[in-house]
Amino acid sequence: MRRFKRDQRAQALIEIAFLLPMLTVLVLGTVDYSRATYDEEVITNLAGEGSSLASRSGGATTASLSNAVTAVLADTDIDLADLGCVVVSAVTSPSSGSYQLTGQVYSSTCNIGSSYVGCYPTSSKCASTAATLPAGVQSVLTANSGQVVYVTEVFYKFNSATAVGKLVTSVLPSQLYAVAYY
Repeated sequence: MRRFKRDQRAQALIEIAFLLPMLTVLVLGTVDYSRATYDEEVITNLAGEGSSLASRSGGATTASLSNAVTAVLADTDIDLADLGCVVVSAVTSPSSGSYQLTGQVYSSTCNIGSSYVGCYPTSSKCASTAATLPAGVQSVLTANSGQVVYVTEVFYKFNSATAVGKLVTSVLPSQLYAVAYY
């Protein structure tokens, strides 16, 4: 009888030895995935706040767009100042032709080439101020010629907190992105 109990303890120890690494990987992966989801929610909310502020601040001036960028950088739970980039753009719908950027401000820490909407003013990176907008936004602007839509883009470099997150780079993104149109 005694030998039987000793064999059961050894069996339990071996089972734990097999399961513990898998459980550790599962828990650490859940931690990193949860952090990425949280960061995505934060930058989505910040993009909406930036566009809302820009649309209420009195026109597509550089000062009003700058104020929106500053507000987004200041109101955050994540380190956008060092690991992120905020771009606020003003896009006007013409009576005919393409949508035009009429103003754009980047945060000072941006290390991206340009926004996905376009670039303003023209430079060596881009030859025109034509804007790229989703079809849903275009349909609203087509009905209201001369209307301005404010676009806030937030880029964030996601860093994994655990070694497991660094190993599964195909699942977790290295850069998060959110955009809002007002």
